[in-house]
Amino acid sequence: MAIGARPLVPSRLAPSRLGRNGISHGSRRTPTTVIGGYVALTKPRIIELLLITTVPTMVLAQRAWPSWWLVVVTLIGGTLAAGGANAINMVVDRDIDKLMPRTQGRPLVTGLIKPRSALIFALSLEVVAFAVLWAGANLLAALLALSATLFYVFVYTLWLKRTSTQNIVIGGAAGAVPVLVGWAAVRNDVTWAPIVLFTVMFLWTPPHFWALAIRYADDYRAANVPMLPAVRSAEVTVRKMVGYTIVMVAFTLVLVPVAHLGAIYTVTALIGGGLFLWSTVDLGKNPTPQRSMRVFGFSITYVTLLFAAMTIDILVRSSI
Repeated sequence: MAIGARPLVPSRLAPSRLGRNGISHGSRRTPTTVIGGYVALTKPRIIELLLITTVPTMVLAQRAWPSWWLVVVTLIGGTLAAGGANAINMVVDRDIDKLMPRTQGRPLVTGLIKPRSALIFALSLEVVAFAVLWAGANLLAALLALSATLFYVFVYTLWLKRTSTQNIVIGGAAGAVPVLVGWAAVRNDVTWAPIVLFTVMFLWTPPHFWALAIRYADDYRAANVPMLPAVRSAEVTVRKMVGYTIVMVAFTLVLVPVAHLGAIYTVTALIGGGLFLWSTVDLGKNPTPQRSMRVFGFSITYVTLLFAAMTIDILVRSSI
């Protein structure tokens, strides 16, 4: 999904002449460019962020480093599932992607890949992902990954994205599911600790994505997508970002007693959460596109450090 999306640099040429990575419509379609197009369909940068939350959650579930086989299987299954969901999103959104400069280089817009081929590719990824997770981990992990895809496609992409300012708020739940998948892969259940982590990621998504959307509000207006910064002022958007950030930071601290975490995680959650909150409050003082992109970038750094600290905290304490 759109969670973690990073802006593409729009081409200086019209999209009908030049596609992503400089692939011209008039140039020969080589195997390398086509393969690159299929990789682009999966939105690999978004997948990176989802996987950052999966492995630390597996460590939390194991209270140590899980078997490498299980980690690899879970990462492969999660990557395929997320990639398939992102590809379906591109198939559905190819009409509005033509209208937004930051997405005009996508392979379905440039014509590098046909919609039918992209859909077959996406569904194939989902089938393989389900099989990999079921065979290599367990049925619960496979079902959770599938549920994220179904929610992202049907609730976010097909329903909310074009109809509600709450699109990324509710739709963001799909991007929080990988923590449940990681936990289930290890424990074959879902308890309060992964539910709290799910809530953290659910609350993190609006301030993270709205920071990006402030920068590209004109794109969303051109495509008639009611992303909050496109239909409300930047000031209103930032106030909501601050609210979500406050609640999110509170839940990162709730995790301490629920998951029995120590000082390394707690200090990181306090400092990192404080900086994230300060950055959103500061954005409200002067909500320019440039400053919003700094908040967007920091939000990725923040969640990476938070989950890294959780991993280190557990591994250090388990070795004592």
